[in-house]
Amino acid sequence: MNTLKKLIDQYILDHPHERAPSKMLGFLINQSSVFSRKNFLGHFTGSAWIVSPDRSKVLLTHHKKLNKWLQLGGHSDGEKNLLEVAVREAKEESGLKIFKILSEYIFDLDIHKVPQFADEPSHYHYDVRFLLQANPEKELIIANHESHDLAWVPIHKIFNLNSEPSIKRMILKTKSLYKS
Repeated sequence: MNTLKKLIDQYILDHPHERAPSKMLGFLINQSSVFSRKNFLGHFTGSAWIVSPDRSKVLLTHHKKLNKWLQLGGHSDGEKNLLEVAVREAKEESGLKIFKILSEYIFDLDIHKVPQFADEPSHYHYDVRFLLQANPEKELIIANHESHDLAWVPIHKIFNLNSEPSIKRMILKTKSLYKS
């Protein structure tokens, strides 16, 4: 928890205009079992925003349960190191084995409501996102059972697939990091 607190504190300093980080910090400090999917108030998840080496494409999954295009990621299942969660989920959901961690700092934070599904009530995901790189020319992607599809999407076409504010924010962050 201490490491995540430090990462969120740093993110708040770097992104003072965003509101989600303060809410996430409050959730982390004031709630228990924040890394357990059994906490139906909400729980932390780890995600990977995976860019190609030339930064022109992002690997996205068409999530079965949510029926939308998203970054790869998932539940921490008790793991407190959310960067490790993001890498684990990226491997499981893409079939890729080789990733370069572009930063150990948080790339983006988002709180979103997950609808009721089967026996799980609606709850919040406190999603911590990290920036990774993989090479679409070196390995084939293989969608797992959680996806309808998996694709390297040109960055200028992502907003056509998912226009949510957090996706737009990550697109803009990616473009601002890699301006030539």
